[in-house]
Order: sequence, then C-alpha cells, then structure tokens
Amino acid sequence: METINREKEIIKTSFIGIVGNVFLVVFKAFVGIIAGSVSIIMDAVNNFTDALSSIITIIGTKLSAKRADKKHPYGYGRIEYMTSTLIAVLILFAGGMAVYESIQSIIDHFQNGSMPSFETYSMIIIAVAIVVKVAIGLFFRKKGQKIESEALKASGMDALFDSILSTATLIGMIVAKFAGVYVEGYLGIFIGLFILKSGFGVMKESLSSMIGDRFEREYVVAIKEEINKIDGVCGCYDLILNSYGHNKNIGSVHIGVNESLTAKEIQVIERNISMLLYYKYNTIMTVGIYAENQSDEVSKKKLGSILDILKQYPTVLQIHGFYVDEEKKEISYDLVVSFDDSEPEETICKIKEETERLNEGYSVVVQYDQDFSLSE
Repeated sequence: METINREKEIIKTSFIGIVGNVFLVVFKAFVGIIAGSVSIIMDAVNNFTDALSSIITIIGTKLSAKRADKKHPYGYGRIEYMTSTLIAVLILFAGGMAVYESIQSIIDHFQNGSMPSFETYSMIIIAVAIVVKVAIGLFFRKKGQKIESEALKASGMDALFDSILSTATLIGMIVAKFAGVYVEGYLGIFIGLFILKSGFGVMKESLSSMIGDRFEREYVVAIKEEINKIDGVCGCYDLILNSYGHNKNIGSVHIGVNESLTAKEIQVIERNISMLLYYKYNTIMTVGIYAENQSDEVSKKKLGSILDILKQYPTVLQIHGFYVDEEKKEISYDLVVSFDDSEPEETICKIKEETERLNEGYSVVVQYDQDFSLSE
C-alpha cells in the first residue's frame, strides 16, 4: 500500500510539473520571439526540457513499480536511479545550450551591434514565470524528500536552477532597457556554467547510487542495535545491504551465538532477525552463524594475545567469529580491514604469522572481510 501511494504521489507531482512548465514554455517563447531575445528563447527551451524530465519521472516510476519476474528476480526498483541520470543529462544539455547560445549572442552583438528590445509587459511576464518556477522547484524538492524520490529531488533542483537562469535573464532585460548596456550574453554564460556544475553533481549522485552506495550511518547503526537486542545474539557482524530501489533491500549478516545452543534454538534467533528486518526495514536478510567459545580461560588468553597483535595495525577495524577448536588445535577468526589499507591481504598474512608464532602447535585460519558497513 505504501509503495502504491508513493507511486501516485510521484506521478501527481510530475503531472503538476508538466502543466506548469508547458505554461511557462508558451509565455516565454512568445516574449522571446517578439523581443528577439536569445536568452528568453533558451529559457523557454529549458522549461521544455523540464517538462520532459517530469515525463521521464512518470515513466521511470511506472517501470520501477513492476513486479519481479524470472528475468529480474530483484524487481525493477533501480530504474529510479536511471531516471535521475536521464534528468541529469537534461540539466547538462540545458546548461550546455545556455553557454553556446550566450556565446553566439555575444558574437552577434559585437559583429552587428544587435540589441534585444524589451517591453515592460515582457519583464512582468518573466518575473511571474520566476515566481512560478521557484514554487515548482520547492514543491518538487519537498515532495522528493518526503517520499525519498531521487528523481523528484533532481527535478526540483533543476527547477530552482532554472529560476536563477530566469532571474539573470530578467536582470539582463532591465539593464538593456533602462541603461542600454548589453549584458545578457555574459549572464547567460555564467548561469550556464553554474547549471553544468549542478548537472554534474546530480549525475555523480545518481551514478553513485547505481554503482552501490554505502547506507547511511544512522540506518546501519539502528539495524545492528536491534539485532544485538534479540535474545541469544552475542554480536552482529558482516552486515551487507544492497538496495534494489526505494525500500527494497536484500542483505546478509553474521551473528555470534554461544556454541552450546541447539539447532532449534539458533533457528528461532535467525527467524526473529529475518522477520525484524523484513517488516521494519523492508529487507530480505540472510543470517549466518558464528559459534563463540570465549568463556573458558584458554580461549580468553588466546583472544587477548591476538588483540595485542591487532593494536599494531590501525587499519584493522574489527575482529569477530573467534573460535578455538581444541580437538583440531585450530584457531579461527575474521578481520575487517579498512579500505584505507592499500595491502589488506599482506596485513592479514602478517597477523596470521604472528598468531601462529604465539600459538605453537595450532593452525590458524584468518578470514579477510571488507568494511561493507560500519564496523566500529
């Protein structure tokens, strides 16, 4: 139900954006043609691209809401990231066109002495258009933040940047009419470069989401704290989360449990974790188990010696899954190494060798874990 409501909100918001931008395109194109102003005409083109971005958002929302199937078992949620990328392309196009046309306008001014002619009503229309554009931008951004839609937030930022471009256009009109000084081409270049910078920012964010961002710290910490509160859990490690669209996550986690627990008792713990993550965090979670035996004096002593070794390696963020098998004479544990370590395998090798030196007669198995989520 929440997904359906979110889809409706995105489509409704995008439709409002389409209507608003079409309205602005008609009026700005009318004023630009009459005044012979390239900046106003380009402003109208920019509003047209905004209408297109709203159409893209609607299509992307519809496609991302499709149910999972055999070919795409994880669903189509990531199409939203692609939608944001397409909107970023439109922003870059608008910025590039603004710079190009502004340069052409400057060249034409110096070669032919051309100067746009503006009437007072034209400036009033552009001023009203600026107010409308700011309202659309704030509305889109607020809705995007509320329902966590990257596409709507990107469209909102695009609209606010357009209002800045329109403001620059209005300033150029006022200066040209009352001072007889040509400035619109220079203002157009400045604003065009600003839009390009913003477009690259939106592109970077959307591509980063497609590649796979680390989840927010608060979100990860909340999940770990809740898992650790479940009866029988001695520790929560190796949390991996993959996003497949809004509130559609698949992940895995390891937990430490006392080695004396039965398979039935462990299954109860695993079920409690899976249900918690599914219903509260919209995450399908696979749970792995570490048997822990740190209660006896031999294990405590060996763990203490390993912790002393790890103090020499600041890039090692965490040790977990520690287990001493006296029958096999084997010590095993996992180490989480920071991405700042340029040679993590070499670090693991050194720690393994030092552990073996301090525990003669024992074989040592050290598993290298990457810091997929916060390990502090």
